[in-house]
Amino acid sequence: MNTFYKKYIPYLFLLPAIVMLVIFFFVPFFQTIILSFYDYSKDIYSPFFAGIENYKMLFSNKEFYQTLFNTFMFLIMVVPVLAILPLVVAIFINQKIKGINIYKVLIYLPVVVSIVVVAIAFKWLYSQEGILNYIIEFLGISPIGWLTDTKFAMLSVAIVTIYKGIGYYMMIYLSALIGVPKDLYEATEVDGANEFVKHLTVTIPHLMPVIALVVTISSISALKVFAEIYVMTKGGPLNSTKTIVYYIYERAFENLDLSMAATASVVLLAVIMIFSIINITFFENKRYKL
Repeated sequence: MNTFYKKYIPYLFLLPAIVMLVIFFFVPFFQTIILSFYDYSKDIYSPFFAGIENYKMLFSNKEFYQTLFNTFMFLIMVVPVLAILPLVVAIFINQKIKGINIYKVLIYLPVVVSIVVVAIAFKWLYSQEGILNYIIEFLGISPIGWLTDTKFAMLSVAIVTIYKGIGYYMMIYLSALIGVPKDLYEATEVDGANEFVKHLTVTIPHLMPVIALVVTISSISALKVFAEIYVMTKGGPLNSTKTIVYYIYERAFENLDLSMAATASVVLLAVIMIFSIINITFFENKRYKL
């Protein structure tokens, strides 16, 4: 009897999490795949099987390719910064500095604030009569349409995402820095290495799995960006900030085109899986080489 309890009781504790995963992840996941093979355009209550026609229509849609391009541009803007800058901040924060906990709280504070609140605040900053334009006008520079100019709109949204994510990824790096052996730093100091060389030869190789995790998480988040776009630009101007998730939202809830929304969701899932596999494989190889 005791053996039975030891063997099966742990699974009972996992049961609530498994049920939640099945209801809120696996069931919607398979339903979305099934929806992508049906056509809801004529009657939303009586769809008919369309095979791969939805995928043909999606990949012949120029707007979809633009949203893919915008999404990848957003990823390129955000991910390298969120992989490197929080690591640099974590290294500085990990030093013995007076009042260090205050700095940690201030840097982490944006993480606990709702992304909607942050986006609204930055929208005020970016407005034509906002603080940013007031400052650059004071410096004798013409006002910039941060959210209305196609040259600046995506970058302006990317800055919000970076601002929101620095503290989160900094804490991940901080927790990993604790496990780096201190004697290795001492050995590099004996060899005459400066601070930059110490972290290049000791910190980065030891944190390579964590860097892979940060790059993977930030890549997934960048590919799924929605709230910032919805609050700040609505995909504009001229679709320059419309990402794939906003495209899915638009097709599903504004146009009631469930078929194309489900099809685009499946494509997004495939893209995220590919990026995750590439990231993990690349950083694992780097880890062994280092």
